[in-house]
Order: sequence, then C-alpha cells, then structure tokens
Amino acid sequence: MRDYGVVSPKFWIGETGKALRGNAPAQVLALYLMTCPHANMIGVFHCPVLYMAHETGLGMEGASKALQSLIEAGYCTYDEASETVFVHRMAAYQVAESLKPGDNRVKGVEREWSNIGSAHLKSAFAAIYSVAFHLPVEEAKASPFQAPSMGLGSQEQEHDQEQDHDQEQEKSAGEPATSPVPEKQKSRTVTLAAYLDTCKALGVKAIPNDHHIRRYCADAGITDEMTAIAWLRFREEHTTGARKSKRYIDWPETFANCVKSSWYGLWACNAEGPANWTTKGLQEKRVADARRAEKESANEHA
Repeated sequence: MRDYGVVSPKFWIGETGKALRGNAPAQVLALYLMTCPHANMIGVFHCPVLYMAHETGLGMEGASKALQSLIEAGYCTYDEASETVFVHRMAAYQVAESLKPGDNRVKGVEREWSNIGSAHLKSAFAAIYSVAFHLPVEEAKASPFQAPSMGLGSQEQEHDQEQDHDQEQEKSAGEPATSPVPEKQKSRTVTLAAYLDTCKALGVKAIPNDHHIRRYCADAGITDEMTAIAWLRFREEHTTGARKSKRYIDWPETFANCVKSSWYGLWACNAEGPANWTTKGLQEKRVADARRAEKESANEHA
C-alpha cells in the first residue's frame, strides 16, 4: 500500500473536473481511485466495483453509475473480466510526465506494468507511456494498439521538415538526436491512424488538454479555430493523404511542431492581439466550414 497519493488542484478546473461538476458520486469515485489503498503509482490496478461501493459508501448501484460517468468523461477505462481499472493520467501525476533512462523509478514502473493482469490494459498503458517510461521494446511492440486498426512548399522542403521533426522528438524523449530515428525506437513508432485508434479506445483526446502547445497557441495569439483547422489538415494528410504511412513516437509533439513551424501557412501573427488568417488559411477554413455544413445537413435528413 502506498503512503500517499498525489491529487492536483487542477482536478477541479480541468476538463474532466468540469465534466463531473454536479455529479458528486463521480467526483468522490474519481478521488477514491487516485488515493485508494489498492492503487499503485501507474494507475492500473485491481479494484472490483464491490471495493468501490463499500469503501466510498456509494453502494453497488451508485458506484456502478459513478464509474460509468468516469469512463464516459475519459477519466478511466475499466476491464470487467479482470476487474482492473486504468486511470489514464494517473501515472503522469503520481510518477512524472516522463523519466530519464537512469531514473530509479523506471524499474518500479516497469515492475508494476509487468504485473498488470489485463492484457488489454497492459497494452493500452504501453501504447501511451512506453516512450516516457522506457518500457521494454519487445513487449511494448506487441501492443495491439500499435498495429494497423502538402506542406508549405516543395517535396524537398517537406522531407527536410520531416527529418527536423524526428530529431526534435528524439530530444523530447531525452535521447540524443540521430538521423533520422534510432533502430531501438523505430519499433515504438506508430501511424497517426493507430494512435487515434488508441485514443478512441481509451476515451482520451488526441492532443491532451494540458499539452504545452495549447499554452503556446494562447501566448502566440493563435486562436482555437486556427488550431482546429490546422489539426483537420494535419489529420487528413497523415491518415488518408500522402503522409499516411508516416510513423512517429509522439504524435502530439509532431502536431506541436506543425503548429510552431506553421507548416500550412494558415495564419500570420501580429505584434499584439490575435493572429490573422492568411489567404491559405481562409481557403482551408471555407473548406472545413463547407464540409461541416454538409455533414450537419446529412444528419438532419438521416
């Protein structure tokens, strides 16, 4: 049993906290899962609903409804067969966002991960944290989530950018930048389609709410709408377009590089105030608006 559990004050003002407002049983259960005596530092642990019901005082019906609310909010995943819960962001708060290879906690995380009873949740954890916590390549590679489930200028410019993105990701992973991706890390790369499948299965956003690119955009005056249009272009290009076979270790960071480098030239930043749309940006926005209107019209007549 752990001596303590870390609960961030951001719990109450983050997206999940906001989604749970007015749902006291779900709030209680969310805090219980982070601090209960059955929990571990990686947030994947055996916890029957009976335990939740008894130790929170919610009762079986109340605990079951609260758990379903947490699942729908993307807070956790529950494997009924093994009665194991995976609190998605718990490892990031209880351990760290990432660890250096020589950190003593790496072995502890690996030990807890190896003991996960649910193969589904073990694979899900590896798909999210294998790079951050340096989980064994061979086992992380076996994750079913990693199987298959035009830029600013010329082709030459795009090729140069891709190499830059690889090198930046190596640095962000705490490892030296080599060209283009070290052999040991190639097996940890995934296509964007596979990454999105993982996010959908876990009920989490492809770009987490607390990812640094969101703060960067706010500081740079890049509006949410501009970021959304950039994401639509990025997603289409890497799932059905010319780059659909591209594989990266960290897709949120790849998108962050896309935004910072303004791959698609959608906006122009000013000395003060919000950025302005460029001609290319307005063109992409009109296309996105037209597709959205078409989809809404189709839903109305369905």
